[in-house]
Parts: sequence; C-alpha cells; structure tokens
Amino acid sequence: MKKTIERIKKLSKNAEGLLSVVQSTQDLKELYDQFLGKKSEINFISKDLKNYSEQDRKIIGNEIHLFRSGFCKKIEVLKTRLEKELLEGKLKSDWMDVTKRIYTNKGSLHPLSLIQKKVELIFSSMGFEIADGPELETEWHNFDALNVPTGHPARDMQDTFWIKNESENSIDNFVLRTQTSNVQIREMSKSGAPIRIIAPGRTFRNEAIDASHDAMFYQVEGLLVDKDISLAHLKGVLESFLTQLFGQEVTIRLRPGYFPFVEPGLEVDFSCLLCKSQGCRVCKNSGWIEFMGAGMVHPNVLRNCNVDPDEFTGFAFGFGLTRLVMMKYEIDDIRLLTSQKKEFLDQF
Repeated sequence: MKKTIERIKKLSKNAEGLLSVVQSTQDLKELYDQFLGKKSEINFISKDLKNYSEQDRKIIGNEIHLFRSGFCKKIEVLKTRLEKELLEGKLKSDWMDVTKRIYTNKGSLHPLSLIQKKVELIFSSMGFEIADGPELETEWHNFDALNVPTGHPARDMQDTFWIKNESENSIDNFVLRTQTSNVQIREMSKSGAPIRIIAPGRTFRNEAIDASHDAMFYQVEGLLVDKDISLAHLKGVLESFLTQLFGQEVTIRLRPGYFPFVEPGLEVDFSCLLCKSQGCRVCKNSGWIEFMGAGMVHPNVLRNCNVDPDEFTGFAFGFGLTRLVMMKYEIDDIRLLTSQKKEFLDQF
C-alpha cells in the first residue's frame, strides 16, 4: 500500500511539473490523456484496488480521488487561461481600424462617363432636366415626328439600322435610334410646354468603322420650349455651357445649316481654345471648331407633340458627346473609347 501511495504522489508531482510548461490547448489534451486517460498509470492503479484489503482500498481510493479532482481543476483553470490568451491574440491579429484610410489601386470612371456627368451637372445648374428614352425606337418617333416623313431626302443623311420595316404605318416599324432627338418627342408629347431638357445617350448609325467613325456613339440632345424664346437664348445657353465645360471664356458663332426638325437650322462653331482663335492644326487654321447642329424647333415638330407653335417657341441642339470627349482628351481614334485596353483606360 505504501508503495502505491508513493506512486500516486510521484504522479501528482510529475503532473504538476508538466502543467507548468504547457503552451497550448493541444498540449493540455495530451497531458490529460497521459495522466487520466484509459491507458494512464492512475487508471491501472484504480483497477488494481480489488487486490487490496478494504481498509487499504479506502486509503488508496482517497489518494486517487484527490489526485484526479486536483488535477482536473488545474486542467480547467489552465484551459480557461490558454483559451483566453488564444482569443485575445486572434482579436489582436485580426483587428482592423475601419477609420484608417487604405490606399489601393482603384478603378476610375470612363472618359465618356466623366464628360457626361460634367455636361449633366452644367445643364442642371441652368435648370435643364435630364431625360432618357428608348434606344429601340419607332420609325414615327425617330423620323416622322421630327418632320422627316417617308421619302424625305433627309433620311438619306442617316444610315439607319432597321429592326422592322414592313408596315406602311411608321408607328409599327422599329429602328435603332439615329439620334437622341426621339426623347424630345416623347417628353413633349407627355409633358407639353414649357419644357427644358437634355437627353444624353447612345445612338446608332450603319457606318463603316474606322478611326473617326463608329456604328455606336454617344450624343446629347437639348431642348427648351417656352414663350418668347429666340436665337439669343440659344446662343447664351451654349456659350455658358462651353465656358463652364472648358473652364475659360468661349465664343460661339452661328452659321446657316439644314436640319428638318428646326427652322432656321444652324451650324454652331466655337472658338479654338488651343490657338486662341489664331489658327492651328486642330482648327484647320480657321480659329473655329465645328461642334453641333441647332436651331429653332420647327412648328411641325411642336404640332406633332400637341404644342401650339403660335403660343410657344423653342430651340433644340444636338452634339456628339463622343466627339466632345475626343476633343477634350485629344483622343485620335474613336475605337479606343469602346476598347478594353488597360494602358488607355489607366489615363483617366
């Protein structure tokens, strides 16, 4: 019996020593199995109790109980401490300061989006609303309502993508819109006059693609209809727009031009900012940059939208947003704007 008790005390001392150097919960589990597991020495001593007298069994059993309970308590205390340290370490390593600014390589807006946002902001500051309309449009909204009926020579000016062209009724035929002027028809038909809108968006022409032409490009249509509107208002709006866009004073000039949905029709040029109107390669030594078509809204267009041309007048203009982007950033190939070339897009 005496030797057995000494064995138990020796086990307790060994366990104490090993507990003091445990570094992880895994080490703790292995230590538990070593001293209290099925194959542990204390388990064999417990099984051997039947070979002792009743009095000795009580004494040895009490020693085994003290060892087991004491060792288990120390195991639990140490386990709690190790798990707490593990959690604190994890929280410390995984902690992130959500207020800290992290600098990474970020994407940027496409040059078309940059200029469109700026155009929209400028016209919004002048009281224009941003309007949108369908890209798949009826023949009537794209042509007839804009004073370009079937057989009109102006239709030859635009190479159209026809989706359906089988009906004698133009409202039943469909095209990919050739300009965003369809939006002015839809907005005036819905809201009447007075009205002040711009309509940026994609347009489509059945053209051969090269450095300066594409089958899809972006355009901005502008419309203002109210009482007593004149060409002086048009000139003032466009000069104010271009001056804000380029950040310096811009002068425009108006030349006669033909567009079936305006009368009179005008070609609008603005002073070349690169050479200060002195003449350079960009403006072909003229001092002026050709920019857009404009004019006073044709009375037939107003009537088609149920607006009385005897009460209301207005102006409309349209310019290529794609061309404006190319001019702004000196891009010499329109195809770059629809490419995925990273070295091109990284510039913006």
